[in-house]
Amino acid sequence: MHALIVHSHPEPRSFNATLKDIAVFTLRRLGHRVVVSDLYTEGFDPVEAPRHYQARSDCLRFSALAEQRHASRHGSLPADVRREIARLERADLVILQFPLWWHAQPAMLKGWFDRVFVNGGLYSSTMRYDRGYFHGKRALLSVTSGAPTEAFGPGGRGGDIELLLWPIHYSLQYMGFTVLPPFLAHGVQGHGYAYQDDDRFAEQLEATKTDWAQRLESLDSAQPIAFPAWDDWDEAGRAKARFAG
Repeated sequence: MHALIVHSHPEPRSFNATLKDIAVFTLRRLGHRVVVSDLYTEGFDPVEAPRHYQARSDCLRFSALAEQRHASRHGSLPADVRREIARLERADLVILQFPLWWHAQPAMLKGWFDRVFVNGGLYSSTMRYDRGYFHGKRALLSVTSGAPTEAFGPGGRGGDIELLLWPIHYSLQYMGFTVLPPFLAHGVQGHGYAYQDDDRFAEQLEATKTDWAQRLESLDSAQPIAFPAWDDWDEAGRAKARFAG
């Protein structure tokens, strides 16, 4: 198996970076090939903008989707986008490693979605969902949060974690991925923060490292998140009666 880890955290000594390293070590120990896209370290530009396109389809008005489609057709996508697409194409498993910031992924990772999942090249009106470009590949979120586990249940103070992660999961399945249930590490603060002192932080880190390694060792038994398929909607995109509600 070939795995790609898309890591999105600016601190190389962070809890997230440790989880990334554990994933690399564990997957390689299991005999898999692993590549890391370290977005901050590699200086990935998350902002979609006219400057990325030298051979424009329209030099007077910038439309991101139109320029992505034009560049895909003419082989003129930006070099960093081509690099990320090549990594995705080689991967059987994609792991997104990131902290939950403002109830979503960091802007860096959102920008990676914006720029790398190019219109026309990787998705179209007929190439999406279970007909998507990455059909047959698996995706998995590994997410940390500052608040404790109890705060992320339905109605919890931190928000329902399933609802918070739903847009990311849905975007991945839109691109054709089979989406596995996320790995969650809650209450990650430490170093004088409110939820735990340094000793407890170290204990949690060790326990989480073990849990994460065990999760990676059992990927083949994981049941994917259920999503509707193309034939589950009518021509207007509404859920057919047996799937509605």
